[in-house]
Amino acid sequence: MGKPMQFVLSEGQRSDIKGFATLNTALKVKRTGRGRPKQRPRYLVGDKGYDAQMIRHTLRRQHTTPVIPKRKNAKYKPRFNRGLYRERNRIERLINRIKQFRRVATRYEKRAENYLAMLMIAAILIWLK
Repeated sequence: MGKPMQFVLSEGQRSDIKGFATLNTALKVKRTGRGRPKQRPRYLVGDKGYDAQMIRHTLRRQHTTPVIPKRKNAKYKPRFNRGLYRERNRIERLINRIKQFRRVATRYEKRAENYLAMLMIAAILIWLK
C-alpha cells in the first residue's frame, strides 16, 4: 500500500517536467534500519509526463534507475522495466485515497499554504491508517 512521502505545490497549468527539480531535491527515502535517510531512491517510476532527457540524465547521475516509458513520437526509445512500471498503480491508488478528503479534492482553499496544510493532514491520516 502506497504512502505519501513528499508534496510540492505548483501551478495547475505547469508541466511535470518543470516541477521535477524541486521534488527531486526535497525527497528523502527512509532506511530500513537505523541511520540517516538515504538521499536517493533506487528506482523512480513516472508516467510519460516525466519523459525528458534532462530528467533521465539527472536520475542516472544520482544512481537512480528511471522507469519512465517514452512517448510515441520519441526518436530514442530506451528499455524500461515493464514489470516495475506496473507497480505505478500504487501511486494512482494513493492519489485516489488523497482525493477521498473532500477539501483536498475540491480545492476549497484559496491560499497555497492552506491547501498544503490540508494535504499534510490527509497524508497524516493515511499514514495512521
